[in-house]
Amino acid sequence: MTFDFDRVELAEVSRHFGRRRALARVSLTARAGDIVGVIGPNGAGKSTLIGILATLVSPSSGEARYGGQSGRDLGGALRRRIGLVAHELLLYPELSARQNLRFFAELYGLDARRVVDAAIDRAGLRERADDPVAGFSRGMRQRLALERALLHAPRLALFDEPFTGLDDQAVGLVTARLRLLAASGTIVVMATHDLEVADGLVTRVALFRGGKLLLDEPAGAGLRSRYRELIRQG
Repeated sequence: MTFDFDRVELAEVSRHFGRRRALARVSLTARAGDIVGVIGPNGAGKSTLIGILATLVSPSSGEARYGGQSGRDLGGALRRRIGLVAHELLLYPELSARQNLRFFAELYGLDARRVVDAAIDRAGLRERADDPVAGFSRGMRQRLALERALLHAPRLALFDEPFTGLDDQAVGLVTARLRLLAASGTIVVMATHDLEVADGLVTRVALFRGGKLLLDEPAGAGLRSRYRELIRQG
């Protein structure tokens, strides 16, 4: 039976890299249908948080729990339920968009013929599907990487700056995709500096500074002004 969960929790999670504190005793919960916006200045700990949720970074203390179970105990069963788009997009530049998606579909044990064409259409890359990714713009690669991360219908979808390099049309495609994910019961967590896009998209806001969680609350209008106010207050 496939492992599944409807919430992910960080319980008193800290992470240190040598003497540098990346996260300090962070407790945070995200549930199915949430789009959690992780915001904060550079060095706030956002990417470390994404790495811990993706099981790529181990907490120095505390633990991440998935459906109440510790991530340490779940191994591959958990990773099959996670999709990640990080700064490194994990695409092979010498392969075409179609070949990249087929490769990852086969890694997941999926029927590539069934899922690849649909993913190409969702990425808006039908006319460039058979071109090498090396010739793609950053925005095109970003959209392709997003669909690569979602091929296996993960329960937890993690994004580190998903709007980097996207024009207005592509931003619209990606935000619509994230809303559909949340509506289908996916847990969406994204670290972003783009507060204008996040405003109206995220359902919860987690504000970090210096590795500390300063705020965790339902999202409201005026995210940018709220962010500036809280950063000034420290």
